[in-house]
Amino acid sequence: MNRSKAIILLGAILLITGCTDFFMICSLNPFYLDKDITLAPDMEGRWQAHEVLGKSGKKDHEVWNQMDTTAVWKIERHIAKETTKTAKGKDSVTYRVMNDYRVRMVNEKPDSAVYLFKMVIFKINAKLYADFMPVENSGLEKSRFAHESYFKVHTLARINLQDGKLHFSWLGAESMKEMIEKKRVRVSYRWVSEAGRLLLTGSSEELTGMIERYAGEPRFIDWDNQPAMLMLNHIN
Repeated sequence: MNRSKAIILLGAILLITGCTDFFMICSLNPFYLDKDITLAPDMEGRWQAHEVLGKSGKKDHEVWNQMDTTAVWKIERHIAKETTKTAKGKDSVTYRVMNDYRVRMVNEKPDSAVYLFKMVIFKINAKLYADFMPVENSGLEKSRFAHESYFKVHTLARINLQDGKLHFSWLGAESMKEMIEKKRVRVSYRWVSEAGRLLLTGSSEELTGMIERYAGEPRFIDWDNQPAMLMLNHIN
């Protein structure tokens, strides 16, 4: 499928990926480069999420669904399993520890949904960020059509880990839209009319350059006042 057709389809696929509301900006490409990837062992474990309100302290919109704050967030280092054939034709299994994490949202009730995300942590200008991409969920597995048409878009969050609490603040679509309209940022994007929102289509190099130049300046991106923010408390 060529890129133009893919973007046309994306208007419908955004309904599946969770980018239907104007809360988080979504990108077709990762927000990081391999050279900036880092690890954060303190983030591994089980967490309970709580919604964080912006500076006004008021909830203007319903951002999070019930699963986001009632599920247990399980964060662990990704271990890849590889199966190869030996010279005698037998299966040989090896495991590799990868430089990314798996975030599993589990509602610990029988037959409940499970959502799995790939999380890559990276550091730019001494600040930590996370790139989230959906890997699978139980709903998609039940439909071949949905699974084959599934676009794995990326979202960007600023991370603050302190005193056993993990704070995620996702870059809002409205903040991104404002920067583009005021020509503060030069990054490729498309307007997806079917979803009524922006989709970033720029390369990871473009996106990294944007973060380097603007993400550390509150006058451009106020990470304490984004619409989608969560505080995770560590569960023993």
